Amino acid sequence: MEFLLALSPILWLVIALSVIKMSAWKACIIALIISLAAGMGYWQMESVRAMESVLEGVALACWPILLVIVAAIFTYNLTLHTKAMDTIKEMLTSVSHDKRVLILLIGWGFGGFLEGMAGFGTAIAVPAGMLAGIGINPILSVSVCLIANSVPTAYGSIGIPLVTLANVTAFDPVQLATFTSLQLGVLTLLCPWLMVIVTGGGLGALRGMTMMCLGAGLAFFLPELVLSMFVGPELAVVAGAIVTMGTIVFIAKKFPVNDPEYAMPSHEGAKITTAKAINACLPFILIFIFLLFTSKLVPPINQALSTIKSSVPIYNGEGGVPYTFMWVNTPGVLIMLAAFIAGSKQGASFGEMLKLLGKTIDGLKFTMVTIISVIATAKVMGYSGMTNQIADTAVAVTGTAYPMIAAFLGSVGTYITGSATSSCVLFGKLQVMATQAIGASPTAQAWVAAANATGACAGKMISPLSIAIGSAAIGVKGADSQLLAFAVKIYIPFVIFMGAIVYFGQALVG
Repeated sequence: MEFLLALSPILWLVIALSVIKMSAWKACIIALIISLAAGMGYWQMESVRAMESVLEGVALACWPILLVIVAAIFTYNLTLHTKAMDTIKEMLTSVSHDKRVLILLIGWGFGGFLEGMAGFGTAIAVPAGMLAGIGINPILSVSVCLIANSVPTAYGSIGIPLVTLANVTAFDPVQLATFTSLQLGVLTLLCPWLMVIVTGGGLGALRGMTMMCLGAGLAFFLPELVLSMFVGPELAVVAGAIVTMGTIVFIAKKFPVNDPEYAMPSHEGAKITTAKAINACLPFILIFIFLLFTSKLVPPINQALSTIKSSVPIYNGEGGVPYTFMWVNTPGVLIMLAAFIAGSKQGASFGEMLKLLGKTIDGLKFTMVTIISVIATAKVMGYSGMTNQIADTAVAVTGTAYPMIAAFLGSVGTYITGSATSSCVLFGKLQVMATQAIGASPTAQAWVAAANATGACAGKMISPLSIAIGSAAIGVKGADSQLLAFAVKIYIPFVIFMGAIVYFGQALVG
């Protein structure tokens, strides 16, 4: 009975979003109310402490999570406003006339870049729309983008899921990012192969693509791992995607694939000068530079900016610590600064950009309510003891085999909310409590905590939100069920494989 009561906010979200089809923001507000009722009613949480836990959730949601999301989406919207995205599209589609190469370049490389920079569905909507726009089957366009969007999800929106997981679990974000890269390594290498197989409907589609698929996988994984180990989660996927796009372009030019079966119509446009190309990519170039030079790789800048902060005691009950606001050295501020500088260079006035920022915020208002509600719910559940109850029950049922289901729980969180960040908030602390209960070492605890982000990548493929975004991008009515049926076939082996990786990998790291 206690277990079901502790799980009630999550069970409600499953029913509300999957069965009733309620709007996410409404469902999440009700989940918060349920968590408060259970926490205060059964777990005897004081009303003052309950309100403090909600306020701490609001603080975490607004700074840095929503700040990053707003900044990232604003940057993307600005590239649409200044027509820079049109130039980027032209550059990408001029690389090859082979359907398989374009799917890897746009879906895997550019999609990964958009996930790392903006996230929030842009990595499905934009590449899928581009692929469908150049003549590739619309359903196929979304299908390959769902695959491509899986493994980068943990690092979406400048690494915010892993940064959030670090905040929730108190583990080092560099350690979590490194473990996540290692857990996803094999699947990252396999994704380009799988995308090509899906494109051609069988293994025959790999004909002539061995070097391309191998290069695309390695070019993504190796920079991601290196950046994760030495910088952290913020730039890992961005760097991997940039190197991947460069690798695909290089291989396509030096070792062109000319298979008539996969030939696409020519899309020759006006020649794009280097200056025009740099100007179009300027927002993303500046973001990369700002985040890199304010990271721990440049200690003087990092340390100087990190002193500009405020620590505020919000939750004053047991386990509460002052919440720290980093006012400058936080990704959202740096992304916003880069966007305004680049937008000005691209011809947008300050007034235009402010107006566009306002529209961006207005367009995200329901998302903001959703994220604030989810994070506040997780805080209430954590401080009241509900999360601890769920962890105790999960351990009692699975025992030392618990790590095998850690990634699955992460995938459930993303399926419910459509967000890897929200999944990490919902289940991140639970993963740590469960591994503590089975006596895992601190390193093994971090390994299993990282599995929540890893599993979130699997859940992103089957999330109703992801599928709805993909369906909307191609404008095909009734495509949702077809896309879900496809995604489930990929999801099941993905999450089973991840369970094995996490379970057996804990012995190696811990």
